[in-house]
Amino acid sequence: MAFPRRPSAILRYTIPALLLALTFYILTKQTDLSSQISLLLRSTPWPTHGSAEHPIDRLIKTAEKEFAIKIAKSTETLPAAAAAYRQRRGRHPPPGFDKWHDFAREKNAIIVEDFWDQIYHDLEPFWALKPARIRKDAREFEMRIEIRDRKASTRSDWFWTQIWLEMIQTIEHLLPDMDLALNAMDEPRLVVPWEEIEGYMKKAAKTRKLVDAKRVVSEFRKLPPPGEEPPEQGEMEERRWEHDKHYWLIARRGCAPSSAARQSEVITNFNQTPFIASSFDLVHMQAGYVANYTLSSSFCHQADLQALEGIFVEPLSVSASKHLLPVFGGSKLAVNNDILLPAPMYWNAEERFTGAGGASIPWAAKSPTAIWRGVATGGLNRASNWRSFQRHRFVAMNNASQLADPRRPLNFALPAKQYPLPPSSSPSTTTTAITTTLAEWISTAADIAFTDLMCAHETGGPGFWPGGCDYTSAYFAPSPPLPMAEQFRHRVLPDIDGNSFSGRYLGFLRSTSLPVKATLWREWHDARLVAWKHFVPMDNRFGDWYGILAYFVGGGGGGGRDGVGERIAMEGKEWAGRVLRREDMQVYVLRLLLEYARVVDERREVMGWVGDLS
Repeated sequence: MAFPRRPSAILRYTIPALLLALTFYILTKQTDLSSQISLLLRSTPWPTHGSAEHPIDRLIKTAEKEFAIKIAKSTETLPAAAAAYRQRRGRHPPPGFDKWHDFAREKNAIIVEDFWDQIYHDLEPFWALKPARIRKDAREFEMRIEIRDRKASTRSDWFWTQIWLEMIQTIEHLLPDMDLALNAMDEPRLVVPWEEIEGYMKKAAKTRKLVDAKRVVSEFRKLPPPGEEPPEQGEMEERRWEHDKHYWLIARRGCAPSSAARQSEVITNFNQTPFIASSFDLVHMQAGYVANYTLSSSFCHQADLQALEGIFVEPLSVSASKHLLPVFGGSKLAVNNDILLPAPMYWNAEERFTGAGGASIPWAAKSPTAIWRGVATGGLNRASNWRSFQRHRFVAMNNASQLADPRRPLNFALPAKQYPLPPSSSPSTTTTAITTTLAEWISTAADIAFTDLMCAHETGGPGFWPGGCDYTSAYFAPSPPLPMAEQFRHRVLPDIDGNSFSGRYLGFLRSTSLPVKATLWREWHDARLVAWKHFVPMDNRFGDWYGILAYFVGGGGGGGRDGVGERIAMEGKEWAGRVLRREDMQVYVLRLLLEYARVVDERREVMGWVGDLS
């Protein structure tokens, strides 16, 4: 069947809908909107559907199968859990594994070995370092938690440290002695060169073996009280911190030498329309939508993101090291070597992040629209770089007044491969009619706005919102903040990265609304969630946003797959209530710290739990 040509059908069945604004920008320079649209309309034919099945339908079916396979691996008994551990990790479980399993069962945790993959991704390189070096780096770090004799304490009054301490104190009675270095910044700290990590992983692989049960040591050693440790033998390498605000230069060294990130030219001019790759050509996409969520959050094959994400352009702060240090933090990019803990705001469960008052609003009572409110964060946006910030791009794409008038100073960043609007049945269709249709639809389908322009220097005076910005106030009109409980009155909740990960994501998952997630940040819980089953993934260029919105909300005359959106929202809420609870954070952290304690013990290669083998 031919692809429908009516405007409402375009919005309903797009792949993705209206790529007219694949990478839409509000810019003050370059060519005007009309000429850009004309160029799109003159290019290659619009692809057609051979059946009524939408690409998202196929992705949802695949997600159902992936989730079924994952959950089928769950174990109920200690011997089964230990066997699954040995099969997946190639080592015996750590000492205390039986106590961990008892704790997990007491907390009604679902035990699937895959759920803890992030722990082993984070800790495996440390098996290549000497335990004494790791311990020294931890106890000399500026912010840390110390555990001795089953008691956790800290000398830091930083609020994140205090929240992490509170979390760890709930499991301290099960923990051996250790020192935990903590990252107090939004931004991650470590990017060890890819070549070095490869060397560490090869060395670590040699330690992966199942030691004869009779030789296994099942007790941790005690550590001296803080400040009374004997000096380490041998020379210790000096640790230096980098503060280059152009973080892309630091981050890309964590990618393989053959990767696009390492091979592509470095962009230094952010005061122009950046190049954006076609989402149809990206390996993590399928028919214009995200098919591999994990890969979509890795930038190594996406060199154009260096000019599309604030973290790469100019973060608020940078203090990075190329050395492998045992630093724990709440989130990181795919290349960072920090060790993940549940973020403090997740444990603290503040209402501004959870929206608890509105999390259970029935789907039928919600407005069939998308909503987003947020601050113009992502880094330090300036007059010379704000066009490269992800939140500015997203708000611009949803600005109906700008979309409605092709004479306004708007611009596209054209993809390398163009997928234009389908041709109209009448060759006389004007660009104004096309953009008006898009603008009318966006104005009814989405309510997207900044609450603060948050620029490098705020301005005031007539015509400026408090917290205004002289270089972006002409393009963005901030709206008053909207509590999350009120946002839950809408069915679709896009989630866009800020300075780092979005602290509202867990609240979105626990709600009865549909989360749409675009991110480059990794978190402790990623292995527990399945994209298109528990949430909707979105490419970090947002070229699929209109298609996602049209699929779930509809357009023109309606027609969105409302029931599908409700099902994903409800299944995501139910699953989050089973595997993303505070109890699940406790179970995760206990497992993580038992593994870490083994890594920093001199006898680690013969340490383990083999109670099921005796």
